[in-house]
Amino acid sequence: MTDTLRPVEQALPDAAPTVSGSPQKLKRSIGIVGGTLLTLSCVTPASTLFVVVPDLFSSLGTATALTIAIGSLLCIAVAFCYSELGTLIPSAGGEYAMVSTMAGRLAGWLVFVLSLLVVMIVPPVIAMGTADYLAPIVHLNPSMAGAGVMLLATLAGLLDLRANAWITGVFLVLEVIAAAVVAVLGFTHSRRGVDSLTSMQVAGSGGHTDTVTAMLVVSGLAIALFITQGFSTAVYLSEELENPRRNVARTVLATLAISTVIILVPVVAITMGASDLSTLTGGDISSMVTAWSNSAVGTFVSLCVALAIINAGIVMVIQNSRVLFASARDKAWPEPVNQSLSRLGRFGSPWVATLLVGVPGALLCFVNLDTLYGVTGVSVTAMYLLVAVAALLARRGQHRHTPAWRMPLWPAMPVLLIAVLAYILSRQETTYLLWTGGITAVATLYWAFYLRPRRETRWLVSIPEDVQA
Repeated sequence: MTDTLRPVEQALPDAAPTVSGSPQKLKRSIGIVGGTLLTLSCVTPASTLFVVVPDLFSSLGTATALTIAIGSLLCIAVAFCYSELGTLIPSAGGEYAMVSTMAGRLAGWLVFVLSLLVVMIVPPVIAMGTADYLAPIVHLNPSMAGAGVMLLATLAGLLDLRANAWITGVFLVLEVIAAAVVAVLGFTHSRRGVDSLTSMQVAGSGGHTDTVTAMLVVSGLAIALFITQGFSTAVYLSEELENPRRNVARTVLATLAISTVIILVPVVAITMGASDLSTLTGGDISSMVTAWSNSAVGTFVSLCVALAIINAGIVMVIQNSRVLFASARDKAWPEPVNQSLSRLGRFGSPWVATLLVGVPGALLCFVNLDTLYGVTGVSVTAMYLLVAVAALLARRGQHRHTPAWRMPLWPAMPVLLIAVLAYILSRQETTYLLWTGGITAVATLYWAFYLRPRRETRWLVSIPEDVQA
C-alpha cells in the first residue's frame, strides 16, 4: 500500500514504457481566449441554469440561490487547488495526472475512475434537457433527443480543436444572451424582496409551505459543486494551451468567476420574480419567461438553451476524450486498448477515445435521471476531496521549487476544503454512495490484480516534455 502515498517519481525511479515508439502528444493550438471559450462552454452556464438548477428549486425552493452561492465560494478553494496543480502538472490527464504525481499512483487511479464517472454521466444529463427546450417547435422524447445530441457532439468532437473553439464561442454568446434575458425579466417582475433569498422555504404537498433545513442545504451542495464543475476543463486542455504555466491558472479562475455570475444572477432573479412559491418550486423556467413576457420571447430563450446544450455536448466530448487518450498514453489498459485509444485522427483529435465517450453517452440518456444526478454529485465531491489532498502535498520535495502559480493561504486552504468536502460527502444519500463506492471498489480490484503487479509497464503517468521543469 506504499504506492498510495509515494509520488510517481519516487515509486518509479527508473521506469519507462517498454513498448516501442514514444507517446503521442497533442499540439498546442489555442491561446487563453480559445481556452476560456471552451472551458466556459464546458461549464455550460445557461444549460446548467435551465437543466440542473430546476432540480435544486424543487428541493430547496428559495434557498437555491444561497446554496449555489455557498458552493461557488467552496469552488474558489477548489479552483486554487486546480490552478496550482494544473501549472505544476499540465497534462491532458487532468485530475488523475495531478493526484498520481503528488499523492501516489493508487490515489491517482481512483481519481481517474471518479473523473471517468463524471465525464461519462454529465454530458447525457445535460443533453436530455434538449427536448424540453425544443418543445415550442417540436415535441421529442427526452431520451431520444439526448441521444441525438450526444451523437452530434461526437461527430463535432472529431474535428480540429481550434475550429471547435470558434463554434462553441458562437454558441456561448447565445446562451449568455438567454441567461441575461431571464435575469432582466425576473428582476423587472419581482414579487418579493431580497430577504426572500434567505427565507428558506419550499412548496410542500397539499399547498403547504415547508422549511428548508440546514442539512438539506448541505446535501444540496454536492449538486451546487457540480453546477460550476466545468472550470476544470482548463486543466484537461493544458497540453493544448499555449504557455500553460500562465494560461491554465488564468483560465481556471476567470471561468469560475464568469460562470458564477452567469448562473447565480438569473437564479436570484427567478427567485424574486416567480409568481408564487409553487411556481418557483416547480422550476419550469420556460413557463416563467413566457408569463413575464410573451410566447415569442419564451421560444427565443428556449432555442438559445437548446443550442447551449448542443454546445455543452461538443465541449464535454472534447474534454472527456482527452481523459481517455491520456489514460491510454499512460498505459492504464492492456496494450491493444492503449494503442486504440491513443490514435490521433486527421484533425489531431483522439478519434477512438472520442467515439468511446460519445456513443456510451448516448446510451446513458436512457438511464434514470435522478440516479445520474446522485452519482455525479458524489463523484464530483469525492474527486475534489482527493485533489485537495494532492494540493496539500504539492510543495514537498522537488515540487517546492518548480515554477508554478501558487495559491494564497496554503496549507490552510486545502485543509479547510478537505474537512468541508468530507462532511458534504457524509450527508449524501446512501444509495448514491453505494453506487459510487461499488464502482470504486471494482476499480481498486483492477488496480490490485492488474496495474500494481505490472507497475513498471502500466499506469506510467507522464508529463509532456516541453513543459516539465
